[in-house]
Amino acid sequence: MNERIKKLLNEATSGHEQETNRLKVMTVSDKEMETFAELIVRECMDIARNVGNISEPDDWALDRCYEIEQRIQDRFGVEE
Repeated sequence: MNERIKKLLNEATSGHEQETNRLKVMTVSDKEMETFAELIVRECMDIARNVGNISEPDDWALDRCYEIEQRIQDRFGVEE
């Protein structure tokens, strides 16, 4: 699992891990899973926004980046 995803999962679950005979078992509630998914969606929105902010001074490209961010937000129902 990618380190960023591990960090987001830990943030969503507040580190709820149980150590069982050298095997880590993660118990995740429905709410924690929802929070985890929302964090991933927000990361995607941030990527689109940041690319738009550092792109060439081209209004069309900037508008496209913000449109991508908005479409991600609309698709997954994440509120700002």
